Amino acid sequence: MSSNQPFLALSCVSFLVSSPALAHDDPRADEQPKKDVIVNGERIKQADDVKLVAPLVNLPKSIVVLPSDVIEQTGSNSLQDALRTVPGITFGAAEGGNPIGDRPFIRGFDSQGSIYVDGVRSLGSQTREVFDTDQIEVVRGSDSTLGGRGSAGGTLNIISKLPVADKFGRISASYGEADYKRFTGDVNLALADHIGFRIAGVYHNQDVAGRDAIHQRRWGVAPSLTIGLGTPTRLIASYYHLESHELPDSGIPYLYTIGNAPGTGNILSQPAIGNVALINGRTGYVPRTNFYGLTDRDFRDATDDEAMLRVEHDFGTLTIRNTTRFNHSDQSYIYTQPDDSQGNVYGTAAVNPTTGAAAARGDVLTGGLVWRRGNTRYGYTDGLIDQTDLYGQFKTGSIEHSIAVGTEFAWEQARRGTFVESTGATITPRCDTSTIARYYCTSLFTPNPNDPWVNYTSDTSTTPTPIVKGLPNTETQNDATTQAVYGFDSITIVPRVIVNLGARYDRFSSVLRPAVAAGAEAIRLRRVDGLFNWQAGLVLKPTRETSVYASYATAATPPNSLLGEGREDNALPTTATAANLQLLDDLKPQKTKTYEVGAKASLAHERLQLQAAAFETKIDNARVTSDSGTTTFIGKSRIRGIELTASGTILPGWTVFGGYTYLDPVILDGGQTILTAAAVTQTVGGVTTTLRPAATIAVPSVNTGKQLPQTVRNSFTATTNVTLLKRFQLGGTAIYNDRQYGGYADNRSYTQTATTGPVLNAATRVLYRSVPSYWRFDLRGSVELTPQLELSVNAQNVTDKVYFNQAYASHYASIAPGRTVFGTLSLKL
Repeated sequence: MSSNQPFLALSCVSFLVSSPALAHDDPRADEQPKKDVIVNGERIKQADDVKLVAPLVNLPKSIVVLPSDVIEQTGSNSLQDALRTVPGITFGAAEGGNPIGDRPFIRGFDSQGSIYVDGVRSLGSQTREVFDTDQIEVVRGSDSTLGGRGSAGGTLNIISKLPVADKFGRISASYGEADYKRFTGDVNLALADHIGFRIAGVYHNQDVAGRDAIHQRRWGVAPSLTIGLGTPTRLIASYYHLESHELPDSGIPYLYTIGNAPGTGNILSQPAIGNVALINGRTGYVPRTNFYGLTDRDFRDATDDEAMLRVEHDFGTLTIRNTTRFNHSDQSYIYTQPDDSQGNVYGTAAVNPTTGAAAARGDVLTGGLVWRRGNTRYGYTDGLIDQTDLYGQFKTGSIEHSIAVGTEFAWEQARRGTFVESTGATITPRCDTSTIARYYCTSLFTPNPNDPWVNYTSDTSTTPTPIVKGLPNTETQNDATTQAVYGFDSITIVPRVIVNLGARYDRFSSVLRPAVAAGAEAIRLRRVDGLFNWQAGLVLKPTRETSVYASYATAATPPNSLLGEGREDNALPTTATAANLQLLDDLKPQKTKTYEVGAKASLAHERLQLQAAAFETKIDNARVTSDSGTTTFIGKSRIRGIELTASGTILPGWTVFGGYTYLDPVILDGGQTILTAAAVTQTVGGVTTTLRPAATIAVPSVNTGKQLPQTVRNSFTATTNVTLLKRFQLGGTAIYNDRQYGGYADNRSYTQTATTGPVLNAATRVLYRSVPSYWRFDLRGSVELTPQLELSVNAQNVTDKVYFNQAYASHYASIAPGRTVFGTLSLKL
């Protein structure tokens, strides 16, 4: 990429800003200082998703709308950054087959595959920007009726910036700590009568405060055109491009494994940060800055292209809309997981071996080392989705209907592979003299990300070789098609009683072409699922501004729902054995249902919206191991919780956004774990005799009864902004998240001897991999220098709190940036 390319977006915007068409005053811009943050009620536009068929205050769902005002005021520069202001949303790390990308958990359920852009599913795993985001709609609860497959805990709908009937422009430039540089532009023009054009752009370049070596570079542009603004027939075309280059953050390793955790009982294994003592008594200090990756190896490159064509026509009180959207995303990366799997962080012995093969290898068992496990991936996703909707209002006698009916046809494809590299994975234990010399292992306390790492043809070879992509036969491809029909109706029986109904049927077909050995015949595994989901709710309105409701909704997650673009609890088998072919037929969609009651109120002339909800969500048919050691579909989980949210204007010039969430997330049935007692043999005169054959036993999974991973019981956020003397603004954000668990393990075992039969040894240790709770505080101040020029300063994580924002199931946890202060100069035109 040439050095000029990253500025393409802003150069386009700058050209348009200079247009004489912007000489007019921007009515919307003039209103910005006194604009209310209103997220419900009739004073704001309807949600962009036409399937939400009533004003949000009249919908029997817990819905949070994150407006662009809050995104801008908090200095958010990514989807994850923006969603930190919404209570009850946590984030999972890349793990196992899960690629790097946005992985939000809503109400305790992974919603990575339930992210939509302008009402259309956006499948590819990516780190999304917000420069082209008008608002983010968070619909909580089982939601397959609204969005289709998945959506067990809820959905995210990102609404893009599209042309409107105003003329305005805004350019912002930010600079701050850790060489933070960000430039954004947003221009809306009237090209002719009823023709609007809008273009948004971004250039972002920063290191990460408090972290060694980490950097993020990206640029993007998003033009859009509307023909027919203000007329009954409208054509909308939009395009979005984002290109990213970064050194991905590898976080901090957990201290213990189940094999070396000291003591007995329940043991917390937290990231090895601060003062750390090892198994041999040696102590050291691990600062937040420690980065265990390698600048000579690690990278992440990603692009995302999205194009939308939408046609709308109004006839009477009804509108017909057709939306066609094409998505293409690709990414390639090698990133380090600082791995604790061999006990190399804390250590497994007080002294290193001095005799035998272990001594000859130079095995290091006393801890203080981190294996640099290189996780790799390259691939792409393509999607072509067409949705047709008929929506609007009509009456049958005295009964009012607000309806949406529609169809969806989708084709999606994902293909992925891995790079060929040597990282010491074939050497046990991972850290010895040779692996340390090759920088496969590094110091827990003083890692050097600039170590001169070299790739070899194998872990023991001395022949350097470049890192290359795997051969085509080692790649995996998933194809999927969806045909769906749906309908929604908000029925106002009398002004104070509203019934909300919805139903959707999906036919989801996926085909998996797994990796095969060189020269082997390609395998094609196909699965088809029919999914019927529905929702029903009753809304009672004591007054026009208040409502209480009760609702029921379902969701279904079919096998291979994410096409390998996320963590697949219910993946298709990858080999064509007889057992796997039977499993292919036996697979079942995971089923989720949510019961919810709540209340909503719009106060101060609908400028302050309050919402409360209590709910229970159950998931059935979870894929687990049976007592016979085979796959079965009996797993169950349950989440109960309450949600309190507030958003809008408390007093003129004083806005608030945030709330509190309490969750009680429990794994009711995690299935079984199979333990094996090794065979007992005896060798006499060169002849081996089996005294006792291997034996197995099924025991309840360690997960049963535990808190669902990636969830927190208590979370709280509050963002506020106060306007003083019409020119000055002060604000800030407070965030609290409770302890988060990544995964569990215990040390139960099944053993036998020549003289005794198999014996089940009860667990003496249960390991909880977790990250501690935290408070985070942000501050913001701004001054309007002129009616067109504003200067603001954001201080994120103002107390420089050391905390972790993602818990991996094992190995490591992601650490959050340190204090980041940056100033922004914004020009309105």
